[in-house]
Amino acid sequence: MVDNIQSEHLHQFVQNNFTSARMALVGLGVDHSVLKQVGEQFLNIRGGAGTTGAKAQYRGGEVRLQSIGSLVHSAVVSQSAAAGTSEALAFSVLQHLLGAGPHVKRGSSVSSKLVQGVAKATAEPFDVCAFNASYSDSGLFGVYTISQTAAAGDVIKAALTQAKAVADGGVTAADLTRAKAQLKGHFLMSLETTEGLLEAMGSQALADGSYHSPEEISKNIDNVSLTDVANVAKKFVTGKKTMVSSGNLIKTPFVDEI
Repeated sequence: MVDNIQSEHLHQFVQNNFTSARMALVGLGVDHSVLKQVGEQFLNIRGGAGTTGAKAQYRGGEVRLQSIGSLVHSAVVSQSAAAGTSEALAFSVLQHLLGAGPHVKRGSSVSSKLVQGVAKATAEPFDVCAFNASYSDSGLFGVYTISQTAAAGDVIKAALTQAKAVADGGVTAADLTRAKAQLKGHFLMSLETTEGLLEAMGSQALADGSYHSPEEISKNIDNVSLTDVANVAKKFVTGKKTMVSSGNLIKTPFVDEI
């Protein structure tokens, strides 16, 4: 569709969406009166809420993109929780408990439950991590795998088995403590740059009209319990699934087979 987008389409999009009620103006080290003046002088935007977006309706489904090659990329997700909710925070802890990918550039994820579980199911090279995205009205949580063609089914099913183990209560206090520490570390590191801090402040302002300090968010992460994590894992395990797979799919199961 890129070639079909014309200048009038962009103009209409800006007119409908770049409005005062859909924006957050954030400043660091500047007086509110000065920031307000700068916004009024340089941000030529319309007032009002603009076009109302469609409310999210999760339905599940499946997309399979067949191609020639030796690898299969697959994501299996279900509906999670809206950003800013306690349930969304529990899903974030669950992501790090299962394994959110290497925390050091070119590092390994040997402590990841997903990696440990899948390693028992195949001797072939693979990559696996938990996927988590929260939006204003809903979210998605699941697992993302990369595997050799012949091992795709074993890798996907082994990853989902690890999520089911968490839902069944197979998590220790040490597992939970480690996942919380990783999540807090990931969050605090994202605030180390001015750009990251501004993005966090703006996102929070748009989501619920307020800003929560790093100390407050860290405390909220600490308050997530084993029961909270097990409950959101159950929501993923029992929820209607969406599956997207790409590659040589001869050994990749369909969504109703997992």
